[in-house]
Amino acid sequence: MKRVELFAYPAWHSLSPAMQNAAFERLRIGARYLTREVPPGELPAAVAGLRDPEVLGANVTLPHKESVLPLLDAVSAEARGVGAVNTIVNRGGALEGHNTDVSGFMRSLADLKFDVNERKVVVLGAGGAGRAVAYALLMSGSGEVLVHNRGKERAERLAVDFSHLGEIRAVASDELETAARACDLLINATSVGLLREGMSFDETPLPAGQLPAAGAVIDLVYRPARTRLLRDAEAAGLVAQNGLPMLVYQGAEAFSLWTGHDAPAEVMLAAAEAMLAG
Repeated sequence: MKRVELFAYPAWHSLSPAMQNAAFERLRIGARYLTREVPPGELPAAVAGLRDPEVLGANVTLPHKESVLPLLDAVSAEARGVGAVNTIVNRGGALEGHNTDVSGFMRSLADLKFDVNERKVVVLGAGGAGRAVAYALLMSGSGEVLVHNRGKERAERLAVDFSHLGEIRAVASDELETAARACDLLINATSVGLLREGMSFDETPLPAGQLPAAGAVIDLVYRPARTRLLRDAEAAGLVAQNGLPMLVYQGAEAFSLWTGHDAPAEVMLAAAEAMLAG
């Protein structure tokens, strides 16, 4: 049986196995999606194993989305532009890197009916997900993208990398409240709020008083379904969306890359929702 692997560290929280296996079963494709916990030092060996003829490819998530690039034979223009890969496809032993987070995020915005054109957006986080979101926003005509990261140097590097795409700059901690209050869309692309051992349900990347005065808030965290950030946003009368739509849409595109078939996105969504409800 063919297989697809998820490389993560840690990997226990992912909904992707349930989602992708439901899609394989619906289309009667003889493949299984398996979670694999890969510490950073073991990434090169894990990637090399994807050349096996029985492997269709892999997903790559925290903390490997950027460090995996030099281990691949080819990288799509979009993934190269983002500087991060979340999907690997095995093409007869040659490994191709793709970034389906970009299209997944834009499809989730379409569900929200939010037009980013000429809007001011604050992105929290400058890792792989933050890079994909910032890239998608700039390519879609956002007026200004402001990036905040706990380590400011990483946000500054992202801003420099994407400066040719549009108006983007790093925001320091002492500027964040002003920037967040004035933005039209705020996106959490960090893992703050993610359900994990020792997590507090009051954990949030942004205090309630620093939310946008109007507009929308997206938290890419999907477990729990309603993070503290989203609860605060709803209480403030803002439009709120969690990361489940993006997860499903990026996963559907990855499925198509691995199999050559149109993904049953509604089946994938139902499987992910069932896991969250359980």
